[in-house]
Amino acid sequence: MRNDGRSADQLRPVKVTRGFTKTPAGSVLWEQGDTVLLCTASVSRELPPWFREDKPGGWVTAEYVMLPGSTPQRKPWPTMGHTDSRGTEIQRLIGRALRAVVDVSKIGPHTIAIDCQVLQADGGTRTAAICGGYVALADAIAKLPRELPAPVPPRTPTPARYDPKFYDPAHALIDQLAAVSVGVVEGEVRLDLDYHDDSRANVDLNVAYTAGGKFVEVQGSAENGAGFDRSQMDRMLDMAVRGCEQIMTLQRQVMGRSGNAER
Repeated sequence: MRNDGRSADQLRPVKVTRGFTKTPAGSVLWEQGDTVLLCTASVSRELPPWFREDKPGGWVTAEYVMLPGSTPQRKPWPTMGHTDSRGTEIQRLIGRALRAVVDVSKIGPHTIAIDCQVLQADGGTRTAAICGGYVALADAIAKLPRELPAPVPPRTPTPARYDPKFYDPAHALIDQLAAVSVGVVEGEVRLDLDYHDDSRANVDLNVAYTAGGKFVEVQGSAENGAGFDRSQMDRMLDMAVRGCEQIMTLQRQVMGRSGNAER
């Protein structure tokens, strides 16, 4: 029996509040057990400096930070920048996963920045960020302007990024995405690890999966150095797929209307 009474293949209770704050183009409060994140999506016309002028479309990026009060012992603000090395690795994971389900050539010369702030951490923060970030991203894409903005500066040859034939935000989101953690704890494969599970896990695996049946990220390790066999790997992936499918059902429910959804 797990610490919270769940069965091995059971998700923690999930509650999604869409439009949690008003100012960003997308805003989602994602609560999964005692893990709580605010995921916002902001749209700007500034593209990364490395983005080529002849490349159509825009970019999707992500940032992740654990707030000081998100853990029982206060987590200090990073001394340099907005996050630490762990946060940098996680936000790259979130950005890669989200870009896998977006045709960035169709969003025009816009950058959509997904900001994931951990308000309360109890395991699975990176996978919860992907789940909440997806809903916020979908809302932001839906609010892109119907026509392309004018090229900047004016009276210059129009680069490919402003070519109307590439601009189609209604079809920019090409798949649905969810993520969940799985692991082996005391020899048992378990879904959606909270901190109590995660701190004792022999294997910890994070899986991002699409509605189209594609794995986007499979990130894991054997925590005790003993490794894990193919049979355990297959069981973890099967359990993760079922968990992601349950989460995607909830995402569709909340995206079909305003307000909240939970299971």
